[in-house]
Amino acid sequence: MSRLLRLLTTMYNFDKIISRENTANVKYDMRQSYFGSQEVLPMWVADMDFETPPFITEAVRKRAAHPVYGYSFRTDQYFQSITSWLQRRFNWKIEREWILFTPGVVPAFNFALQAFTKPGDRIIVQPPVYFPFFNAIRNNGRVQVENQLLNKDGSYVIDFEDLKEKARDASMLFLCSPHNPTGRCWTRKELTELCNICLENDVLILSDEIHADLILPPFSHHPTAALSDEIAEKTITCIAPSKTFNIAGLATSSVIIRDQELREKFEQAVEKVHVAGGNLFGAVASQAGYEHGDQWLDELMEYIQGNYDLLKAAIEIEFPQLRLTPLEATYLCWIDFSRTGLPDDEIRERLIHKSELGFAHGPIFGNGGEGFQRMNIAAPRVVIEESMERL
Repeated sequence: MSRLLRLLTTMYNFDKIISRENTANVKYDMRQSYFGSQEVLPMWVADMDFETPPFITEAVRKRAAHPVYGYSFRTDQYFQSITSWLQRRFNWKIEREWILFTPGVVPAFNFALQAFTKPGDRIIVQPPVYFPFFNAIRNNGRVQVENQLLNKDGSYVIDFEDLKEKARDASMLFLCSPHNPTGRCWTRKELTELCNICLENDVLILSDEIHADLILPPFSHHPTAALSDEIAEKTITCIAPSKTFNIAGLATSSVIIRDQELREKFEQAVEKVHVAGGNLFGAVASQAGYEHGDQWLDELMEYIQGNYDLLKAAIEIEFPQLRLTPLEATYLCWIDFSRTGLPDDEIRERLIHKSELGFAHGPIFGNGGEGFQRMNIAAPRVVIEESMERL
């Protein structure tokens, strides 16, 4: 589809360039401290360079127009927006009382560890994976156990035989679904086999589903807790509108726990540090996104698909020594630089100081991240084109 025709048939413009510099944002304004250069094109932090949807900014402006920003609570409409979204997008029916608030999914990891495990307990992770998993386990005095993903001809699968061994003496498994950084969208069969292993060994499942809305066709996300009633009773699900609608700065997420005893334990962990109040603008933005965001999200993922197709073609034609992992979900591309023969430090240094590109360094995602870089493609298409020219 030509650019003109696409603009005529869509409601939202993802080609718009927006300057984010000098807004105290991590992605742009911390380039010097993270990369040692202010000149890199930043494609590392997992937020988008697109405008937050207008229906969200309008809702926030409307609330901000009231001159008092006092203590607030989350309304019935707020919770209804979440339950309706999950029913509409995933055919997952949940009850309002299953939903708990946390100021982000990363705090939720820590609360879950504190609520359901004790120091010295063994927690399974599946690297290469979202590195805050590692931090939460280490900072809470738990033991990290690795069920490393297998790279099969450039795509990733779960090592179920290894998982069966590791689950025998583990207390909890941290599942990243969809998976960051590999971009896998786990199938129902894969998830069911993983969950059955956990059930057989009485291992709780923490399912980080923050990227669940960001699925490329023909793939489908399957909420872990929706697989069966038995699995739901052993699953803690973390979701948020932050990645979906580009509102990470509003620190609002939900933890969905069906089992009442687990839910009460989690609530107690949150109450100990008194952060259940959240902030009123996060609630307003979340509700607006879930109520009005369907078409915006559909158009966003069509645009992300176009960016991925552009990147894939460029790598195949211009950089045959690189290998792009197939993208099924998220807007995060996992690129294999290992066939360049360069060590990780040199790959990073060349990208920063020769290409002036700021990617997320593969080794921070743990074992299996060696030789890789993670690239965020949630940016206007000209930015993707510019990144390929720099590369």
